[in-house]
Amino acid sequence: MKTVLMVIAPETFRDEEYAHPKEVLESRGATVVTASTQAGTCTGKLGMEAQATIAVSESDALDYDAVVFVGGAGAQVFFDDPYAHALARAARESKRVLGAICIAPSILARAGLLRGWPATAFESQKDDLEAHGAIWTGEPVTAEGHVITANGPEAARAFGAALADALGI
Repeated sequence: MKTVLMVIAPETFRDEEYAHPKEVLESRGATVVTASTQAGTCTGKLGMEAQATIAVSESDALDYDAVVFVGGAGAQVFFDDPYAHALARAARESKRVLGAICIAPSILARAGLLRGWPATAFESQKDDLEAHGAIWTGEPVTAEGHVITANGPEAARAFGAALADALGI
């Protein structure tokens, strides 16, 4: 069974970008673990409540088959977070599936993981991704190797499917 770590902000994560990929992954047999800045209740922009069972600072990418960063305005808390960067780097270096949606691809870009790599994100992040060396695609979902990025809530189900496909489930 595949295990996926989904990282959400403690406040104003984007509900659909968490719920829809999680639903797709679980429907294909994956176990989803939720992380945030600390364990506890997290609240989405639209009012969804989700339980983080682990802090990002205590997470080890090697314990999971995939690491996924969820967007929404709150995701900015991870843009320059050293623990989030270390988690993303460890996932990438160990060839785990690494995903980010909406503004969250900026976490990967700022961690140095999208340099020379095709990626997409919410349009507001285009300049940030390019400034950190990413090759902007502008697509709803961009899957390149084991790195999958998506542009926002409308792409959330397709993002979940791309993650599941990359996991082979």
